[in-house]
Amino acid sequence: MSARLTEVFARVLKLPAERLSDATSPENTAEWDSLAAMELVSQIEETFGVQLTTLEIMRMRSLAVAREVLRAKGVPDV
Repeated sequence: MSARLTEVFARVLKLPAERLSDATSPENTAEWDSLAAMELVSQIEETFGVQLTTLEIMRMRSLAVAREVLRAKGVPDV
């Protein structure tokens, strides 16, 4: 699992990185509310130098899917 992507999620969700996994999602993480979702998008775009489409943002309902979206955009090591 990419340390950079995990660290973005840990920072935004204010959780220890050890508590996060590919299964982390709004359904099992109370800290992942609508405000955190918007901040995640902003931080992912800034950290990885990408622009996410509305469809990509809507798909990112877990850490694993966020990784898939970034890989599809050509981001290495996620």
